[in-house]
Amino acid sequence: MSLESVLGLLVSVGMLAYLILAMLKPEKF
Repeated sequence: MSLESVLGLLVSVGMLAYLILAMLKPEKF
């Protein structure tokens, strides 16, 4: 895998995890 694809994957996974955390603990955001 190239560097661009790895960075894109990390960004998408990070955004998804952030959205899930925001839904689970809305009082902290």
